[in-house]
Amino acid sequence: MTSWNYTLVTYFQFSPFSSIPEIQGSLFCLVLFMYLSTLVGNILIIMITVVDAAFCSPMYFFLKNLSFLEIGYTTSTIPKMLVTFLTKRKSISFLGCATQMYMFSLFGITECCLLAAMAYDRYVAICHPLHYRTMMSWNKCFLLSAVSWLTGVLVALGQTTFIFTLPYCGPNKINHFFCDLPPLLKLACVDTYKNEITTYILAVLFIMVPFLLIVVSYVKILHTIFQMPPAGDKRKTFSTCSSHLVVVTLFYGSGIVTYLRPKASYSSSSNKLLSLFYTLMSPMMNPLIYSLRNKEVKQALKRLIAKNI
Repeated sequence: MTSWNYTLVTYFQFSPFSSIPEIQGSLFCLVLFMYLSTLVGNILIIMITVVDAAFCSPMYFFLKNLSFLEIGYTTSTIPKMLVTFLTKRKSISFLGCATQMYMFSLFGITECCLLAAMAYDRYVAICHPLHYRTMMSWNKCFLLSAVSWLTGVLVALGQTTFIFTLPYCGPNKINHFFCDLPPLLKLACVDTYKNEITTYILAVLFIMVPFLLIVVSYVKILHTIFQMPPAGDKRKTFSTCSSHLVVVTLFYGSGIVTYLRPKASYSSSSNKLLSLFYTLMSPMMNPLIYSLRNKEVKQALKRLIAKNI
């Protein structure tokens, strides 16, 4: 009963983000401003790391990848959300929904893996500084990045195929502002217990495992910092990875609460707010976090602005 022949639904309809029609215009302006800020901030980070020769290092190579991921991550959901604010028919085609879920999953899973690679980079830089150039060679950087992207492509493809080969025969209203896993599974016409277990296992593997690797890296980083002699600049050493730690906390905090909390505590309204946080707030804040806490980025940004004035 999982053949496309049994799928009667040809489109899905999103529920309004708010039940108060009067504030739809204000929400549209707020979300549009945040989305444009996300694009501008991450594009500037990419431009700085590409144009300025001072940023030719593994840390900024990964940062450039992260900014590209953030752009794709928000673009997979927010433009469609903005359209639904302005139209009465808040719908998306079946194929469009599958495409949106695939792109969202691809960028999200890739970011989980990339954040783990960035934590490893900081671990090597602080715990093995004399071997940094050999342990974090450009071949190793490209390999870690390629593995992150390949993991995202394959897992997202399998997950999307697994969800969209289920029969959907009505109702077709998604209680969300984009095609996410939990609300879509509720609309399937068959028992989705196996799908829910599979989704949970994937979330553990590709959210919790990278997160645990990050935790292990930072435990070793903190141990190394605490073992430094009193004359060593511990604060300056830790500041090189503090921005990454803040980004990890924002991204994983909301992601873990959304996808790994018990089903009994699932709430559509709270899930929408959490989803808005990790699909828009976190990507918007990342460029600010890296620029405000990094003197090199701030100086490069000033040089880039000065060249174009």
